[in-house]
Amino acid sequence: MPMPLTQETLALFALAIVGLILFAGLGARLTALQSRVAALSRVEAKLDLLLSQANIKFDPYAQLPAGVAEAIRSGQKIKAIKLYRLSSGVGLKEAKDFVEAVQRRSGMA
Repeated sequence: MPMPLTQETLALFALAIVGLILFAGLGARLTALQSRVAALSRVEAKLDLLLSQANIKFDPYAQLPAGVAEAIRSGQKIKAIKLYRLSSGVGLKEAKDFVEAVQRRSGMA
């Protein structure tokens, strides 16, 4: 004779179904993200080819004061922000945004 379903059993069953639905949604999002990363990789490869064909060297640190560039290269973000503020006279937010933009351009963020 089958056992009667209790509220706890039904709740666990419902929780398992919700978990499976969430897991499937997460899998779909991960697949979409992988597709975007692949597309960005292709674009980056094309840009690298264009730059090399045009004999252009990309240097994200070219227009930075030496101390700021060295601090960013060595991962000292706070030091880079302080040095950039001193050399340019901008505020904290502007310096932080600038240093983070340089990090993104150089592939460090």
